[in-house]
Amino acid sequence: MAAVIHPSAIVDDGARLGHGTHVWHFAHVCAGARIGAGCSLGQNVFVGNEVLIGDRVKIQNNVSVYDAVTLEDEVFCGPSMVFTNVYNPRAAVVRKDEYRRTLVRRGATIGANATIVCGVTIGEHAFIAAGAVVKRDVPAHALMAGVPARQIGWISRFGERLALPLSGSGLATCPHTGDSYLLEGGACLLLPALTVHP
Repeated sequence: MAAVIHPSAIVDDGARLGHGTHVWHFAHVCAGARIGAGCSLGQNVFVGNEVLIGDRVKIQNNVSVYDAVTLEDEVFCGPSMVFTNVYNPRAAVVRKDEYRRTLVRRGATIGANATIVCGVTIGEHAFIAAGAVVKRDVPAHALMAGVPARQIGWISRFGERLALPLSGSGLATCPHTGDSYLLEGGACLLLPALTVHP
């Protein structure tokens, strides 16, 4: 299925949208944007020229994805969350050559009204709570909240909180899927499923 674009949306010539991607009311996708398959861009979403968006990404209403932002597959951007691309903007000073790149890894969630200060990487399946302000890199599977954001726990791929300490080591199971996670050396890793041979 080709991309579905609402009549009120503007998709500039040159933009690439994957199969099955939906662009809803009053959205604007700039010419240089590259958007994968099966995405949803909600009402009043803006996507800049120098933006890469993977497959099955959901961008809720009133989100602007500015130049120098990359969203990997299955990222969720909650309503009215904010990306930036200049650290110290001034209206009278042109800083387009000073953009700081932001990378949101596969499966991460950014809650409603959260702010992502440019130049950070958000790890795979991390979860940024609503209203949080992220100023530093976020580890994979980290649960972040507050202003500025601080880590308050670990979270599974499914979005369930894991019974793990913030630091040290531990082993936990996702209460929904049964997947196992290992915390070691400051990293939370999904363990491969064991195959039982007869």
